[in-house]
Amino acid sequence: MRISDNMTYNDFLKNLTTNTSKVQKSMNQLSSFKEVSKSSDNPLLVSKIMDLNVSLAQNKTYSSTIADGISWSQTQYAALNGVTTSMQRISALIQSSANGSTPTEAVKANKDEVEQLISGVVDSLNTNFDGRYIFAGQNTTTVPFEVEKKDGEISGIKYNGTEQDLPREIAKGVGVNLFADGSKLMNLSDSAQTGENISGYFNKLITALKNDDKETLSGSLLKSSQDYTDNFTTIQAKISTTTTRLQSASSRNETEKNNLTDVLSDKQDVDVAQKYMEYQNQMTSYKATLAMGTKIMQTSILDYLR
Repeated sequence: MRISDNMTYNDFLKNLTTNTSKVQKSMNQLSSFKEVSKSSDNPLLVSKIMDLNVSLAQNKTYSSTIADGISWSQTQYAALNGVTTSMQRISALIQSSANGSTPTEAVKANKDEVEQLISGVVDSLNTNFDGRYIFAGQNTTTVPFEVEKKDGEISGIKYNGTEQDLPREIAKGVGVNLFADGSKLMNLSDSAQTGENISGYFNKLITALKNDDKETLSGSLLKSSQDYTDNFTTIQAKISTTTTRLQSASSRNETEKNNLTDVLSDKQDVDVAQKYMEYQNQMTSYKATLAMGTKIMQTSILDYLR
């Protein structure tokens, strides 16, 4: 088979183009630190990288939701600490007022303090976190509790929120309900349920203190005070359980993030040392091709006239 000069030139140009493309690709990878810069470089790899980026974006969203849930629950726990402290003080004042040796003037002073404590309970239950009321159900922009008064005296408290908690997705297919139903703070739960909410209880308490009704104070009002305090602490314990679950979810989320980041790095980022060695080899091949080309291109029609 006769090898013509045209065939030699074409092979040279083909090899030069191939080597130039390899050098250019390696230079792009070294400058960007990425294996691929466009989908046509490696469609399958680009598809995997895109999927990993989507997973990382979802992971980030879940991380933000979990962090918000932890802060929400911790704020609720702290708020209920204030409520239980006030309720314990109310119980102490009821005991003091129910004592037969306590004078009417002291009972009246206790009544004034109880009214202040009830206002403090309402203030704690109206705690706002990040522009949202934490015990308002799903109506988080409305102040959930308000003090009701009659003739200048507290007659109870009113709940203006909804009776729902806040559902949150913390992982794919995994959800958790953040406590938000403030009505559960108004009513006693389970076996302690008496059919009366805390608003009616406070109304009866203020009336008994006003009338210095020691029998009622030492009887049902003292017991109910402990029942409502226990109800607050029970809900507080449930919130603590939710916080623990969210903290565990946060740890898993962080582990998943690290794993996804490592896999993405393996597929997307270049090994600089290895890629530089490839580049050096490609440059050697490229220069050799150019050197051979200068010899091939030196042949002209004059060589055939000698």
